Amino acid sequence: MTKAERKASRFPVPEVADMPEDIRDRILVVQEKSGFIPNVFLVLAHRPEEFRAFFAYHDALMDKPGNLTKAEREMIVVATSNLNQCQYCVIAHGAILRIRAKDPLIADQVAVNYRKANITDRQKAMLDYAVKVSQTSYAVGEDDLEVLKSHGFTEEDAWDIAAISAFFAMSNRLANVTDMRPNDEFYSLGRG
Repeated sequence: MTKAERKASRFPVPEVADMPEDIRDRILVVQEKSGFIPNVFLVLAHRPEEFRAFFAYHDALMDKPGNLTKAEREMIVVATSNLNQCQYCVIAHGAILRIRAKDPLIADQVAVNYRKANITDRQKAMLDYAVKVSQTSYAVGEDDLEVLKSHGFTEEDAWDIAAISAFFAMSNRLANVTDMRPNDEFYSLGRG
């Protein structure tokens, strides 16, 4: 299958020129910054109201100041997206993680088995909690928060970790249902 034959989604993808102005403007800013349009923007533009809500919550979680670094936030996405078998998010956020961590190896390590990755014990505790939220949130209890506290995380950090894990669980499911394809550009970003 050639690049031209690969579709971004199994659902209709609107032309950028036909999108509402605010969505088109956001997409063009992303394109100018990265050199391409990540397929998540094109696929979700199929439903403008949901696009706006999705990216508002995404930005509130991923771009806010706090004790979690931007690289740590991406670690959460990569580790949990792998368990949810979301190819798009592992590839796309793996690229972002490599760039933010300035480490060409970290995303592959975190995606395959974060417990063996070259990350800190604090980050492993963070990912243990994120994975538990992603896979068995009904089992999260006070002992999980105590473990986080022992690694220097606050109650607000625990909320942030859980919210990122939960948000991307939803995102992973949408990406899988839509058959969202990672852009080829993601595979090489942050590797050289």
